[in-house]
Amino acid sequence: MEWLNSLFFEHTPLQAVVILSIITAVGLGLGKIHVFGISLGVTFVFFAGILAGHLGFSIDSNMLNYAESFGLVLFVYELGLQVGPGFFSSFRKGGVKLNMLGMGVVLIGTVMTVILSKLTTIPMSDMVGILCGATTNTPALGAAQQTLKQLGEPANGAALSCAVTYPLGVVGVILAMLVVRKLFVRPSDIETNEHEDANQTFIATFKVHNPAIFNKSIKEVAELSYPKFVISRLWRNGAVSIPTSEKVLKEDDRLLIITTEKDAPTLTILFGEQEAQDWNKKDIDWNAIDSQLISKHIVVSRPEINGKKLGSLRLRNSYGINISRVMRSGVQLLATPGLILQLGDRLTVVGEAKAIENVEKVLGNATRTLKDPNLAAIFIGIVLGLVLGSIPIAIPGVSTPVKLGLAGGPIVVGILIGCFGPRFHLITYTTRSANLMLRGIGLSLYLACLGLDAGAHFFETVMRPEGAIWIGLGFAITFLPVVIMALIALRMSHLDFGSTCGMLCGSMANPMALNYANDTLPGDNPAVSYATVYPLSMFSRVIIAQLILMFFL
Repeated sequence: MEWLNSLFFEHTPLQAVVILSIITAVGLGLGKIHVFGISLGVTFVFFAGILAGHLGFSIDSNMLNYAESFGLVLFVYELGLQVGPGFFSSFRKGGVKLNMLGMGVVLIGTVMTVILSKLTTIPMSDMVGILCGATTNTPALGAAQQTLKQLGEPANGAALSCAVTYPLGVVGVILAMLVVRKLFVRPSDIETNEHEDANQTFIATFKVHNPAIFNKSIKEVAELSYPKFVISRLWRNGAVSIPTSEKVLKEDDRLLIITTEKDAPTLTILFGEQEAQDWNKKDIDWNAIDSQLISKHIVVSRPEINGKKLGSLRLRNSYGINISRVMRSGVQLLATPGLILQLGDRLTVVGEAKAIENVEKVLGNATRTLKDPNLAAIFIGIVLGLVLGSIPIAIPGVSTPVKLGLAGGPIVVGILIGCFGPRFHLITYTTRSANLMLRGIGLSLYLACLGLDAGAHFFETVMRPEGAIWIGLGFAITFLPVVIMALIALRMSHLDFGSTCGMLCGSMANPMALNYANDTLPGDNPAVSYATVYPLSMFSRVIIAQLILMFFL
């Protein structure tokens, strides 16, 4: 039986892999169990690690630090890549209001943390852990732990207080939304209208009846400062064609145009008449519209195309085809000449069959090559993130320079590469499944190590009076900011309740609460608001966790 003892209890690299794998497998399995419609998902790995630590399991401290650090870095970098493409665009139009409300939730919780630490004499290191647990934010906890280590302070207290307050952090947001809905929500606040998507394309046919554009080329018409549009087909005297930019418009030309719904009335003024036919139904057979042209989806898979503007390829004039729409990460984009293409973009191409075959050769359309993640770019990004995280940043009033650390540096680089990488021809594309796999592995490793380290003293802490105080303070930091900002969003910013719930879940980084909101409210407003608020809120909490310790420890 010595081999069994060596496998599970003797501190070796093999034993570390076995223990962390068992913790992860058990945690992921139990995380699928739903209680009152709520499941903890991957977060249950944290509690499986706590149980293992309580039962006396442990691994070599160096192995623990390595696995915990690598898991955290991998998770936050992939998280940055995921939110990067929508990070800066989330500030446009209604996104500004949602992000400001979300930051209100973040700031109220931060102020409460500082004040409660002063009133209760709880060390700020423990209080930051309570904040991270109350807001279910493990990347912020990782950043806080790294900062504590930089300052030469013990980091175990933060992990322990986070573990104690985490469960109520999960359900606290749901309870707050239930209270708000019961006491303050009016029937008019629960709207069923879908959240407006500024990128959502709209297809319509127009007849040219405006004398001001007779005998003008499409290029000249497009330069009249009207909204952006793409002419997919042109019918004249019963014949259909793919118009080039030099094509001259004539009276009674019939145009199939892709634009946005809000811009359709303006284009009606430009062209003269919009037909009543609905071209936006999902069951339209585009290839049956006419016998001369076909419509086909082509995926950008050639690395040389990554980062190039659609107009610079001159596909319309060179091959006599038209690109009407671009699908990127489930979002339809208008195929304007200035659109910067990325690997994985799916283009809707209209033209003759032979011409489309030639365009396929230019764009690639080899989906199999996209299934292999570009691992080199991932590790290069991680290295750049760690370099950035190691740079000391002097802040007035703080004796020790601030570092973004293992959590802050990679998430910043991930956001920047995810947003701007294609503009510099960096190949950052990974399939959604690959991104989720890498994030899941990283987060599972981090949570397993975190729980294992905190588990030795978890239950004895919960049973002590200080454990009850931590739980109470954590619930207050969860509940009060959510209720306060919900009332402000509903009554002062006039948001509907669905968008309010999504904003609150995003600002608290709480996907379990979002699942509840999606199941109980009509429409997609909660999900859209969550995606709008989540990137900035997540990034802010990672940075704020470090700043609190720098200023108040």
